[in-house]
Amino acid sequence: MSTIPQRTVELAHTVRGDGPALLLAHGAGGGIDANYGPLMAELTAGHTVIAPDLPGAGRTPRSSTPLDLDELADQLIATADAAGVDQVTILGYSLGTTLAVRAAARHPERVRGLVLTAGWTRPDAHLRLAADLWLRLLAESDRANLARFVTLVGLGATFRAGLSDDQLDEILRETAAGLPEGTPEQVELASRTDTSADLAGIRVPTLVVATTEDQLVLPANSVALAEGIAGARLVEIAAGHMLMAERPTEWQTVIAEFLREHQL
Repeated sequence: MSTIPQRTVELAHTVRGDGPALLLAHGAGGGIDANYGPLMAELTAGHTVIAPDLPGAGRTPRSSTPLDLDELADQLIATADAAGVDQVTILGYSLGTTLAVRAAARHPERVRGLVLTAGWTRPDAHLRLAADLWLRLLAESDRANLARFVTLVGLGATFRAGLSDDQLDEILRETAAGLPEGTPEQVELASRTDTSADLAGIRVPTLVVATTEDQLVLPANSVALAEGIAGARLVEIAAGHMLMAERPTEWQTVIAEFLREHQL
């Protein structure tokens, strides 16, 4: 088992279940429960799930400096070390897809497979603009309008249009209350991550899940991600960025089929 240098901030994490190891990487402004909660029962039924919190989310302290993708990728693998696990399949969502790809590039002997959902290779103009507005609202501490923005770009138009006024109000309240304190650093990292140079070196089974109604990370980004990794499979789900709220069963199903097919 390779060793990872000790870093200034360790990632708090939980280990659940038993079986082949799945390492989770959550998105910016989210967390393990927020991003993977609807899938957790199924994932842990047949796998050892290692679930780290990024800086400023869950139990991991907020970083006092800008986040570094290489360092976070190393810390991600370090949680597998702490769990006594040698090889992992990494499930990355949104920002977590860039961490998963970078971890696979830096530690190829440790990664058996990748599942990359609502991700990108490099931030396009749409994502950079969204991240800039997100950061401005965070800087203004305007949680009400921030919740409106996140809900507008995070939920698919079809799902959002079907919400009652009461349901929408509840989502806005929960979104405003639930943003992790490390969201600014996570969003800033998302605005500048570029893993395009890593893709050609990825040599493990890879599933790319495109969210076709995504208005935060446009689905063309997932297409580019799949095209850049040899043999990657692209699956489309008709949902917005927060597909765990819209189509969790469909997401779980495509992941389970991929893991079963490749014996991961």
